[in-house]
Amino acid sequence: MTLHFTEDEFSRRQHAARAAISQAGLDAILLFAPESHYWLTGYDTFGFAMFQSMVMTASGDIHLLTRAPDLRQARHTSTLDDQHIHIWHEVEGANPAQDLARLLATLGVATGRIGYESKTVGLTDFNGRMLHHEIAGLEDASDIFPALRRVKSAAEIDMHRKAALLSDEALDAAMATTGAGAFEGDILSAMQGAVFKGGGDYAGNEFILGSGPGALLVRYFSGRRHLDPQDQLTIEWSGAYARYHAAMMRTIIVGQPAPVQHRMHDAAVEALHACEAAIQPGKPMGDVFDAHARVFDAHGLEKARLQACGYAMGIAYNPIWVEFPMFYEGNPMIMQTNQVFFLHMILVDSDSGLAMTLGHSVLVTDTGVERLSNRNLDMLVA
Repeated sequence: MTLHFTEDEFSRRQHAARAAISQAGLDAILLFAPESHYWLTGYDTFGFAMFQSMVMTASGDIHLLTRAPDLRQARHTSTLDDQHIHIWHEVEGANPAQDLARLLATLGVATGRIGYESKTVGLTDFNGRMLHHEIAGLEDASDIFPALRRVKSAAEIDMHRKAALLSDEALDAAMATTGAGAFEGDILSAMQGAVFKGGGDYAGNEFILGSGPGALLVRYFSGRRHLDPQDQLTIEWSGAYARYHAAMMRTIIVGQPAPVQHRMHDAAVEALHACEAAIQPGKPMGDVFDAHARVFDAHGLEKARLQACGYAMGIAYNPIWVEFPMFYEGNPMIMQTNQVFFLHMILVDSDSGLAMTLGHSVLVTDTGVERLSNRNLDMLVA
């Protein structure tokens, strides 16, 4: 069995989940988000791409309905025993939502108030329609488990620290590989290899890498090129350890930085410091975005900045490592001690064709933030 946390840690989580379900007035909740499955029991699989649901009742009973290939996966990675793992039969015309309805009846909650998670890639629209056809009166309870996962335990913070170390090592690998004539594929290979060598996982989304005009895209796209003697390379990546993330972001200048790139970098450093200062327990997330915007706007870079400057980190599965919500204008969500956030300062100037980015992950403390990365904020030049 592969469990990344102790029995006491899982017991604490399950007790908190049971209390939250009862407080919501639910008799049971249908969990479709892989992050919920993992946090609650350790169950770790990409089987959520198919029909799969974990059921937790208000009494604390936990059952999994999944496909046959994930039977051994559940045995190997979760706290569930065989009596709590159920397999729906794959055959032409199969309707696993009917199996789920029968499971709820067996558990004695079929006529009660049933919540479910809809804000997840673990429940496609097709499967959701099938679900609602078979189980009437479902109540959207998508926010219960994200709220439980928001504040990290000491054991989870340790995972984030390990992920941040892997992110630092990936940056070192990128710098060792980047230069005039370097192939983007070799840079990506070195970065991902550093994470794997450190015992890490694939991240919740692809490492983002783009050079030349692609440095302004801040999204992964297919295609590889060799770097020019004078170039720019934007990378956004995250070490991942036991599915916990600590993202980073940098723009590397190949050749001689232009004066405008120095000004953009100085503004990004100032904005990052301002955002870190704005992160205070009890304050709204919107304060952080405002700090970011004030700095960039004061430097005359309003048109080059984006409409968000970061988001929470945590457990994440494909297709994205974001733990919502993001730092955006007016976000009222209150920040709390022991949350982990990724701050990204992004400037993309389509007029000049230049990009400058700077970002790393931080832990919220009682008095502010602790940087999880050990790398400095100097401009990177290869």
